[in-house]
Amino acid sequence: MAQEAYLIAPLDAYNQELLSNVRPQDWRNPEPRPLYDLVVIGAGTAGLVTAAGAAGLGARVALVEHHLMGGDCLNTGCVPSKGIIRSSRIAGEIKKAASFGVIVPEGWEIDFPEVMKRMRSLRAHISHHDSARRFQEMGIDVFLGKGRFVGPKMVEVGDKTLRFKKAVIATGSRASSPPLPGLSKAGFLTNETVFSLTCCPARLAVIGAGPLGCELAQAFQRLGSKVTLFHKYPRIMNREDHDAARIVEETLREDGIELELGVKLLDVTISDKGKRIHFEKEGKSLSSEVDEILVGIGRSPYVETLNLEAAGVAYDPRKGVTVNDYLQTTNRSIYAAGDVCMEVKFTHAADAAARIVIQNALFLGRKKISALTIPWCTYTDPEVAHVGLSEKDAEERKISIQTFMKPLSEVDRAVLDGEERGFVKIHVRQGTDNILGATIVARHAGEMINEITLSMVNKIGLGKLSGVIHPYPTQAEAIRKAADDYRRTLLTSFVKKLFSLWLRRGWF
Repeated sequence: MAQEAYLIAPLDAYNQELLSNVRPQDWRNPEPRPLYDLVVIGAGTAGLVTAAGAAGLGARVALVEHHLMGGDCLNTGCVPSKGIIRSSRIAGEIKKAASFGVIVPEGWEIDFPEVMKRMRSLRAHISHHDSARRFQEMGIDVFLGKGRFVGPKMVEVGDKTLRFKKAVIATGSRASSPPLPGLSKAGFLTNETVFSLTCCPARLAVIGAGPLGCELAQAFQRLGSKVTLFHKYPRIMNREDHDAARIVEETLREDGIELELGVKLLDVTISDKGKRIHFEKEGKSLSSEVDEILVGIGRSPYVETLNLEAAGVAYDPRKGVTVNDYLQTTNRSIYAAGDVCMEVKFTHAADAAARIVIQNALFLGRKKISALTIPWCTYTDPEVAHVGLSEKDAEERKISIQTFMKPLSEVDRAVLDGEERGFVKIHVRQGTDNILGATIVARHAGEMINEITLSMVNKIGLGKLSGVIHPYPTQAEAIRKAADDYRRTLLTSFVKKLFSLWLRRGWF
């Protein structure tokens, strides 16, 4: 079985280690069992969690993967991106060092090849968790090759036929690309290829200012590229809290990124000096010349090669596999989980969905995907983390809310860290302390949001968070301070008069 090395160039020792784990060259598919309790198609996060969980409960499981074990997250997503983002944060800190009284000698430089080498090393190290042999050792039959349905209860992988009682489709998604004339001819990067770079592009265009676009635009700018970020909407991160997006936008501009917002891309041409992007902005025809183009405009589900019609599974080429609230497809014996069927395309959402599928498929469970409280985080600097309803969501659903916002400029640790630009914003149902949602902008917002998520899942009101002791000084104190603000609203003028009378008359 040939290694698909071209997708994870360069083929150095680290990528060879990665391949030996997630696509071993000497792998031989086993002889199928007469009948499987569960066949899982796709070995990304959703597929791996489903297969491991089911096997751990004693089920006979087959796992099918047509590309690389670990899926997008390990190979071309969360793991490599956070590796280079960490290096870019170091570079960002060095550039600000003088404001902290630390003088960095002139001439310091970023070794981009070493940054990427570090990322490949860490990815290879982590890949052992998702390796084909590890899952084989769990008692799972691992089949490497393209899986396709050949009946309502049969999957074909090469010359092998797998019969099942239940199946799970977890094939994930891939990067989308815009129908931009000249783009394919000029060549472009996506998350599937950008982590194979060994030289830093001098001039980089990023198309799309959603989470991926903003994260990588900032990272590459800090690592040495001159980045231009294109977005068709008038502000970046247009699905996020407006105040949060504004802070990130200000930071990107300060980093030196050129933001071209509210633009219409026209085409891409090639010259002897690079790739030229032509666009319209405010009625003017403009262009920008770059060396590389990175596209980050969204994801498309992997569905077209599965022969879903043979299994009676309905799907939409753009939205993915059709599922109900129990993640069951139109074939009652087949479920789906992860990017292939879900609107929220996060690794942790795929993990949570896989746990629901295990219960519903194998134990007649009735767990609903709609019942999950799923936070998410955009790993810019500062990070933007969110859970539950936003102000816009509440307005659209006609839910009356009360919002408590605490700027980090009022939190001692943030001041000491030089990270005052940020906030904690918590929404409660009007007249109660029932938390409906929150947004946090901070250096480690992704860590801070968990306290609020835990409170929402366990129906702990905002008032109770006022009584939670936080170590001093920490930036998470902002959560308690927001809760204190809520408690103060309980001190109505009547309550204050009653308390004053209590004190004056010495009833205590």
